[in-house]
Amino acid sequence: MTETRESSELDDSFHVFDTTLRDGAQREGINLTVADKLAIARHLDDFGVGFIEGGWPGANPRDTEFFARAQQEIEFRHAQLVAFGATRRPGGKAAEDPQVRALLESGAPVITLVAKSHDRHVELALRTTLDENLEMIRDTVSHLRAAGRRVFVDCEHFFDGYRANAQYATSVVRTAAEAGADVVILCDTNGGMLPAQVHAVVSTVRTDTGARLGIHAQDDTGCAVANTLAAVDAGASHVQCTANGYGERVGNANLFPVVAALELKYGRKVLPEGRLRDMTRISHAIAEVVNLTPSTHQPYVGVSAFAHKAGLHASAIKVDPDLYQHIDPELVGNTMRMLVSDMAGRASVELKGKELGVDLGGDRELVGRVVERVKERELRGYTYEAADASFELLLREEVAGKPLRYFRTESWRAITEDRPDGTHANEATVKLWAKGERIVATAEGNGPVNALDRALRVALERIYPELAALGLVDYKVRILEGRHGTQSTTRVLISTSDGKGEWSTVGVADNVIAASWQALEDAYAYGLLRAGVEPAE
Repeated sequence: MTETRESSELDDSFHVFDTTLRDGAQREGINLTVADKLAIARHLDDFGVGFIEGGWPGANPRDTEFFARAQQEIEFRHAQLVAFGATRRPGGKAAEDPQVRALLESGAPVITLVAKSHDRHVELALRTTLDENLEMIRDTVSHLRAAGRRVFVDCEHFFDGYRANAQYATSVVRTAAEAGADVVILCDTNGGMLPAQVHAVVSTVRTDTGARLGIHAQDDTGCAVANTLAAVDAGASHVQCTANGYGERVGNANLFPVVAALELKYGRKVLPEGRLRDMTRISHAIAEVVNLTPSTHQPYVGVSAFAHKAGLHASAIKVDPDLYQHIDPELVGNTMRMLVSDMAGRASVELKGKELGVDLGGDRELVGRVVERVKERELRGYTYEAADASFELLLREEVAGKPLRYFRTESWRAITEDRPDGTHANEATVKLWAKGERIVATAEGNGPVNALDRALRVALERIYPELAALGLVDYKVRILEGRHGTQSTTRVLISTSDGKGEWSTVGVADNVIAASWQALEDAYAYGLLRAGVEPAE
């Protein structure tokens, strides 16, 4: 493994240890290929974590291949790669244990060993004695240290074990430290602890053993981040986390809010200079690799983390953004967003216009018209907080004093045909006017909305070749509350991309096809606006 570690102000006094590639991969729905693991490792190194736990070499072919390829393909600038494994088997010798040998053969400069620290787990899971478990820890740590490896020891089920038998759990920590482990990590494996409990145990164990301690917290009580910070308050100087909190059951301590809290709230420098501003980008990039939609409401990095909807908030933010934000979002690579809804006031619209690059010129009457129009349309079922493109079109229409039209629809229709052989046919016809020309176009699709989309494209691409770059990337339907007996209103949200960015548009009608047509019209109009095309009418 080639290392070109950059010099920085960081030292070894505090560790940010990422275990996404092992613990994070245990989340239901995540199945990482070797290529995925290499990509995530590069992102984590770019972010600046100190240690990246790559997996368990020898336990499965995928992890073994990862370590072999990582040595050849990744030049780590900030992180050290860590191999994970267990202490030797009961009754054996570490020097002869094949699993221990695989850890050395991985080439990783750092090895994390999992050790039992709960007496019942030793006796029931390992089926050995308490004394033999201590000898397994001592022998394995000493052997790896003699081979030139740095060793961390994860004390599995430590907090539950401490509650059951504090003397034995403490002896595990003491044995690991005396054998040469640089850090002994106290693991809340079942995730059942609360911050005050974690603080008390870490403080006591640190005093009783003098060992350097770390924390590994699962999130089963929703307290993993808080428990991690409580351990730091108690003297832990090594935090184990996963990107976006991925992990088994409900997950692990989330790397990003832990790091942000340490840097911005504690004033502790744990990343190389300037890397914190990449946090939002790294979070979303890793979500893309594991094929999970980024959580919109994740602290610090979610797209809604600094989104403001209430008119009262907007009025204050217009004066000073810090009045309703605990940090400047740019510190973590995020941005403030104003959401426009029926809760919006004048300040919300003015700030949203500024965000979208629309000059409202301090026109209070104009802003008032926009506010009232938004409230009236949201009463009918529209939503603009999830459809910025539709709102921008509405805003620009009010500024211009006329509709923003690239084409005018005469009529459209969509037909779905069920055939005797069980197949279906979907056909759409649109009739519209563009640049003084009447156009009639027909197309087939794999559904009525897809057929309408294709027919609209056939009709307009000759006149507006810029539309060739557009593609529909997401489609959502919501049946709203019925207002007249069994009659319901349908809302459709469409996300469209031109390969450079995405935008969302909304349509509302008493049937899904009509609502879809409205959203499609806005999507095409906004795409042309983005492309710099002047409206035709």
